[in-house]
Amino acid sequence: MTTPSDRPPLLELTGITRIFHVGSETVHALAGVDLTIRHGEFVSIMGSSGSGKSTLMNVLGCLDRPTDGDYYLDGQAVSRMSSWALADVRNARLGFVFQSFELMARTPAWKNVALPLMYGESGGRRAKVKALAALDKVGLSDRASHRPSQLSGGQKQRVAIARALVNEPKILFADEPTGNLDSQTTSEILDLFGQLHAEGHTLVMVTHESDVAAHAQRVIRMKDGRADSDLSTDQDPVTAPFRQSIEVTA
Repeated sequence: MTTPSDRPPLLELTGITRIFHVGSETVHALAGVDLTIRHGEFVSIMGSSGSGKSTLMNVLGCLDRPTDGDYYLDGQAVSRMSSWALADVRNARLGFVFQSFELMARTPAWKNVALPLMYGESGGRRAKVKALAALDKVGLSDRASHRPSQLSGGQKQRVAIARALVNEPKILFADEPTGNLDSQTTSEILDLFGQLHAEGHTLVMVTHESDVAAHAQRVIRMKDGRADSDLSTDQDPVTAPFRQSIEVTA
């Protein structure tokens, strides 16, 4: 019987670099990152401003190409794909949740959720059915016809999560997903992430808050464009106390 740990990594990075040229200055945003993430893992990425965490997230999410190195997503060499092929990968295999929600203001919740389906083969009634099912999964089926202005911050983020899930992606990427939320709503969103993880979803979350990062299994700390540490959240000295508190209240 094949267990998750026996399967090839879902994400595998080897020697990943990303170099930017700003005027006469050369910036090494990523300086040789080696990283693997397996099916069903929940991983947090942390680091100070300029550490490379946002650049790493963009590379992992196929929003940017590395300057050098190899990136395999579910066995495919995505670092060598064309821009069109990368767009297909993003839409079919990846889901994204952002700090600022990125919802269309005049569009009801279900249409916001259905938007990724418009770029694929789903459309019309089928798209609506899938969108409503995704909203139900995040507990917002009763808000399907509400516009973003009629929703709270937490509800907007749930709509964004439903949109990220509607195409049944391989991985859910969350970039500072609780940055605009109060503590109670943050707790609710993290509980939802925990539920998704328990169901077998793979999650990668960027955050600068250790108490938020502690909800993941692993925390990768970026420094000077490299993965400075990669530990389970109950071994990382900063997240460990928060992790213990989470386990006590669970």
